[in-house]
Amino acid sequence: MTFMNNKLPTRLDRLLANGHENRLSGGLKGIEKESLRISKSGLIAQTPHPKVLGSALTHPYITTDYSEALIELITPPFADIKDTLQYLRNIHQFVYDHLDDEILLGASMPCGIDGDESIPIAEYGSSNIGRMKHVYRHGLWHRYGRTMQAIAGIHFNYSVPENLWLTLHEQEKSPLGLEQFTSDGYFGLIRNFQRQGWLILYLFGASPAICKNFFKSRPALMAQFEEFDQGTLYHPYATSLRMSDIGYKSKNQANLKIDYNSLTGYVESLSAAIATPYPDYEKIGTVVDGEYRQLNSNILQIENEFYSIIRPKQIAESGEKPTLALKRRGVRYVEMRSLDLDLFNPIGIDEGKARFIEALLLTCLLNDSPAISEQDHRVNNANQLAVANYGRKPGLELDKGGEKVLLQDWAYDILDDMQPVCAVLDRDNPEQPYSSALAEQRKLIENPDLTASARLLDSMTRSRQPFARFALNTSVRHTDYFRLNKLDAATTQQFNEMAAVSHAKQREIESREQIPFDDFLKRYFSQS
Repeated sequence: MTFMNNKLPTRLDRLLANGHENRLSGGLKGIEKESLRISKSGLIAQTPHPKVLGSALTHPYITTDYSEALIELITPPFADIKDTLQYLRNIHQFVYDHLDDEILLGASMPCGIDGDESIPIAEYGSSNIGRMKHVYRHGLWHRYGRTMQAIAGIHFNYSVPENLWLTLHEQEKSPLGLEQFTSDGYFGLIRNFQRQGWLILYLFGASPAICKNFFKSRPALMAQFEEFDQGTLYHPYATSLRMSDIGYKSKNQANLKIDYNSLTGYVESLSAAIATPYPDYEKIGTVVDGEYRQLNSNILQIENEFYSIIRPKQIAESGEKPTLALKRRGVRYVEMRSLDLDLFNPIGIDEGKARFIEALLLTCLLNDSPAISEQDHRVNNANQLAVANYGRKPGLELDKGGEKVLLQDWAYDILDDMQPVCAVLDRDNPEQPYSSALAEQRKLIENPDLTASARLLDSMTRSRQPFARFALNTSVRHTDYFRLNKLDAATTQQFNEMAAVSHAKQREIESREQIPFDDFLKRYFSQS
């Protein structure tokens, strides 16, 4: 396999020279997809998480995120993305078979909300761990408001093939142990994705418009947008307002200095934020009139409060802090968090998009990845915000290594870097799915009108519908699709059994003697 017109990354060059390029294939892919449950009238559901779906506390694949109405569907990891997407489709089918008159909103930005109080905070039962999850969400409400927490997205989980780590470790004659070498490699991937992750927002961002009701609890923010119609605000060239300052990019955390140059630095800097008091949050109070308002008054209550486009992850044991899991066992996979729901797809993501993301993450792994300074971090954030708000603007320039470059030129460079990786992943497959996915995204760089964000605004314009109405009508069509495609009896039975087991597990947890909640939190945060 030769590549005449590409300067190959050293890692890929070595793999090809030694006939080990097949080690790039077979990484595990999993998906976590959030969706807001809404009534057919378009209002956020006030009903509890449907009991028939299982326990939100203990079900491995069907749970809730911030709100009782914000359902989260999780797939196991699979080597073949087709299996991942089929499992996601099956979960959707099972959920829709039990939603009665409710539907899942297919858009990332929430509709049908009427201020913070209309968004019910998720409940997880009477156990200490269930109570902790609920109190944490109360803290998010007091810190950021509930409305921001009702935004939905897709998290793409990717685990590099284990035999690839073994091969890279051997080829590079690393003096590090395999676990540390692997963690260092994942952090290199993360740093490169932080530099180039704005491309995900440009290509797949699907939230250029917002319902005016989104700002009912924060009306001052409305002034920065243009009016699309009486019910909708937007930026004409926006790609992903979900990933802008009014979405998941929290200004409260702008000054956090999280270290991505090593696992040790990451754990220590994140742990410091969880242990450092923050005056504004101290004013909220932790326990007021005998009720918990937040888990603590520190910069972060727990690790999950830190909003980032990509996270290093390790599977935590029950009650184990995520940072401690990383410290003890290293990085197991990465969680890419910047993907909007695709309103035009019933499950919010398609195969081509998923293959493109896998190839991009592998390219980030194979390329050199210098350490990131505080200035680099500011530049990366500025690039991402620029693309979120103005990504399709003609002539938009980004900061690449201290130089201003056209977004399109940089995007073409990234795709050119991905081409040899896609070719390797496609070997022996006549359909060439990775190269085809790459070619499809090249069209979107050539013509911004083909991006999901542009198509969404165009569809709203042509149908003369505000964002809320268009999103609702499209979501109803998704509902019809799923209700015409019932699950087979065997798969339905499997999900029914999982639901029953999850309820039994929650009952077992709650039947145990519970120590006082104050003591439970002290034990949790004292883990080291």
